[in-house]
Amino acid sequence: MRLMKLFSLFGKVALVTGGSRGIGFSTAKVFSENGAHVVITSKDSSRLQNSASKLSNTIGIAADIKNENDVKRVIEQTVEKFGKIDILVNNAGIFPKIKKLHEIDESEWQEVLDVNLTGQFRFTKAAIPYLKKSSGSIINISSDAGLKAYEGFNADAYSASKAALIILTKCWALEYAKDKIRVNCICPGVVDTDMTKPFLKTSKDREFMNSEHPIGRIGQPEEVAKAILYFASDDSAWTTGAVLTVDGGESIK
Repeated sequence: MRLMKLFSLFGKVALVTGGSRGIGFSTAKVFSENGAHVVITSKDSSRLQNSASKLSNTIGIAADIKNENDVKRVIEQTVEKFGKIDILVNNAGIFPKIKKLHEIDESEWQEVLDVNLTGQFRFTKAAIPYLKKSSGSIINISSDAGLKAYEGFNADAYSASKAALIILTKCWALEYAKDKIRVNCICPGVVDTDMTKPFLKTSKDREFMNSEHPIGRIGQPEEVAKAILYFASDDSAWTTGAVLTVDGGESIK
């Protein structure tokens, strides 16, 4: 007997921001493997095209998430190419140098909020008219740093942006439920990506970071991507406004 494949995205069109590496790239890979047409976007055009070339059914469109016109262009070109948008993954983000509040310049604060929060607003706003037509799904990538405070690992602007994205997930889920748009959120812990490399320079660093997670290790990008796949698929059709931690138990300590 043939079993139905769970989490199929066959015929779906997905847009993944920050898709050239890390969690974004792994998400695009999992999406394409499960039948979706995928558009990945990031500011680094060369790396973006190289990443897209490694995946099936995937194209890259370079854009700066801080530029409203760039964001609109990505949405328009996606619709021109594929005729619709079913899934938006708001994954793009930056992690600033860790500083105490009184050490952060206002320009640094604004940069983080512009990318990690306002950038997600820009993409969501531009995609909503098309997601209404497809009864689409939005997945916001926050962080366990948006759920709790970490002494010595605060990076206030980062934590503030990720906490705000969690409540925006719930606001958008409620606001667009009548349009059959689902909005959910993933909160990863420390994942082995380029963004976390500065904290994993030595074996001692990695050992410490592993020990911070009750399950005994940091995460891999594909582990987060598989959780995103669930929210993107029709198998989560009755789930909206949910916040899922994928962090090896770190946030429950």
